[in-house]
Amino acid sequence: MKILIDARLYGLENAGLGRYLINLIRELQNIDLKNDYTIFLKKKYYESLIVPKNWKKVKVNIRHYSLFEQMFLPLIIKKENPDLVHFPHFNIPILFNGNFVVTIHDLLMHREKGTSATTLFPPFYFAKRVGYKKTFKHAVFDSQKIIVPSNSVKRDIVSYYKIPEEKISVTYEGFDENIHSNLKNGDIFKNFLIDRPYFMYAGNAYPHKNLKRLIEATQSLNNALGQKILLVLVCPRNVFVKRLEKSIKFYKAENSVRIINYISDSILSFLYKNSLGLVYPSFSEGFGLPGLEAMANGTLALVSDIAVFKEIYKNHAIYFNPYDFTSIEKEMKEVYAMDLKKRARKVKLAKSFVKRYSWHKMALETLKIYEETYKKNSLSLRSG
Repeated sequence: MKILIDARLYGLENAGLGRYLINLIRELQNIDLKNDYTIFLKKKYYESLIVPKNWKKVKVNIRHYSLFEQMFLPLIIKKENPDLVHFPHFNIPILFNGNFVVTIHDLLMHREKGTSATTLFPPFYFAKRVGYKKTFKHAVFDSQKIIVPSNSVKRDIVSYYKIPEEKISVTYEGFDENIHSNLKNGDIFKNFLIDRPYFMYAGNAYPHKNLKRLIEATQSLNNALGQKILLVLVCPRNVFVKRLEKSIKFYKAENSVRIINYISDSILSFLYKNSLGLVYPSFSEGFGLPGLEAMANGTLALVSDIAVFKEIYKNHAIYFNPYDFTSIEKEMKEVYAMDLKKRARKVKLAKSFVKRYSWHKMALETLKIYEETYKKNSLSLRSG
C-alpha cells in the first residue's frame, strides 16, 4: 500500500498539530517497514528530516487555507498516485475526490464564533467561515474514516453531522516521554523573574482558553494571601497575547503574572516540575496534552470540569468550574495550602496513570485504520 501523509504542518511551531505529526511519523517509521509512504513537507523540514528507504519526501510550499491549496494540492497528490491519503487536519481541497482518512482534532470553530475569536477584519472573517463550513463538511462526509483524539470529539461530530458512529475511530494521543528536565534552578527563575511559588499555564492565548478568568482568579487569590504566588503563562507571542496583556492591566495583575514566549522542551519540563500546578481553564478542547505533560513531570493538574478532561484525566486531575473565577481560585488556594504528603501521593498516582497514553500505541491504531480502510476500498473496487 502507498500511503500519503500531508505533513505541511509538521513542527513544534505548529503547536498541537505539529507535535501530532512529529510523533505519528516517527512511530510509523519505527513500526511499519511493509508499506510505502510519501510525505508532503514545507521547505524547512523537507531539507532537515531524515526518512528511511520506504519513505519519500515531497516539498510542497503551499499555504494552508489558501486558494492555491484548493487548486493545486489535488494535482500534486494525483501525481504521487497514492492508495490512501491521510490529512491530519480538516483542510482537504474540495476538488480532491480520492480515498482519504482525516484527523479532526476538535470542533473549536463550530463553537468559537464572532470577531473576538479572529485577527481578521469582519468581511474576511465571515468569508473564511463560509469556506470553513464547506471544507469541514467535505472532510466529514467524503472521507473513508475519521480519526479523533477523544470520545468527546466523536460525540460532537455525530451530533453536528448525524453520521454513523462507526465512521469515527478514537485514537488517544500520547505525551512526549522525552520532555523531562535535569536542569538546575540556576538562572532560569532569575531570567523569567520568577521570585515566588507559581502556578502555570502552557498553550495558546485564544479566547476559549479562558485566561482572563484565570488572571482574575490569581489576582483575587493574591489579594487574599498578600501577593504570595505568581501565574506563569507560557504562550506564543501573537495578537491574542497582546489582548491578554490588556486584561492583566485591567485586573492590576502586573505583579502577579509573567508571560513567557517560546521556550525549549527542557525548560518547559523544568517549569512544570517546579510549579505548584498547571491550571488549564479551557471552555473546550479536543484532548488535553498539557495536563498529561504536567502529570508526567510531577506536578498537579487543575482543570476545567468539561467532558473531555474528565474522559482523559479521570480522577487524577483537580476540577473547577471554568465559568466562575471563585471556583478556580478555591482550587488554587487548596493546592497552595496542600499537605506535602497528600501532594506527593497525588503526584505519584498521576505519574503512573499517564503511562497509558502513548504515541506508539496511537501510531499502531492509526496504521490499523490505514490497512482496514485500504482493504475495504479494494473490496469495493472488486465488487463494483
